[in-house]
Amino acid sequence: MAAGKEIRGKIKSVENTKKITKAMEMVAASKMRKAQQRMLAARPYSDKVRNIAANLGRANPEYVHAFMQTNEAKSAGMIVVTTDKGLCGGLNTNVLRGVTNKLRELQAAGISTQAVAIGNKGLGFLNRIGATVVSQSVQLGDTPHLDKLIGPVKVLLDAYTRGEVNAVYLCYTKFINTMRQEPVVEQLLPLSAAKMQDEAQASGPQHDWDYIYEPDAQSVIDELLVRYVEALVYQAVAENMASEQSARMVAMKAATDNAGNVISELKLVYNKTRQAGITKELSEIVAGAAAV
Repeated sequence: MAAGKEIRGKIKSVENTKKITKAMEMVAASKMRKAQQRMLAARPYSDKVRNIAANLGRANPEYVHAFMQTNEAKSAGMIVVTTDKGLCGGLNTNVLRGVTNKLRELQAAGISTQAVAIGNKGLGFLNRIGATVVSQSVQLGDTPHLDKLIGPVKVLLDAYTRGEVNAVYLCYTKFINTMRQEPVVEQLLPLSAAKMQDEAQASGPQHDWDYIYEPDAQSVIDELLVRYVEALVYQAVAENMASEQSARMVAMKAATDNAGNVISELKLVYNKTRQAGITKELSEIVAGAAAV
């Protein structure tokens, strides 16, 4: 029964793995609800900032912020948002595939790139392909904090303001629902006034407001557009975290189901092996009795 003992060991091993994946599925389901609530709570703020920025831009057409101007630099920046941990299906693979395609497109146009990595998986990928990583933010935990994100992202924002970078792209995974998450590679800078107004109009009816500025319109617009860009980055990280927990829950559920199928197959093989052993022993006993 050496083969039967080996099969019993495999069954025990798969059962232990199934317990782990089941526990991870339940933990991910709990974290997913909190991540979704955090993501949804951040949306009203970003929507309001977008509305005010669009209204201010329409009310002051004579002033154009540096974030809305296009410069001629032959360099682009990429903010790559990924997870710190694995075991979340193809979540990181999909967004990093989009990053790779964008890098190839920029290189074909003769544009150099520099990147900001948010998350361990993205940092490791960028280092492996030899990309220039100017800053990074890892080990964010389950709750994104804006103070941990502002520093690394500000490196690219300052480079764009100085005219060293002509575009900044934001790469992350957008949360659609529990079963669906979409990789997104979108242009963060320069900001498009038309796009801001279209997004603002899509969120509800718009009105022309007359503002009182303190200290002056330029200072308010400068500060507001910086907050707007920071809100976009924070929202992207919140969306990515919600997508991570959803993908991990689905992946762990699939792993648990597969472990159950493997256990059933191994038990069937074990029972057949055991039955064959018993049949062989009975045959030997009958043959011995007949010989006597």
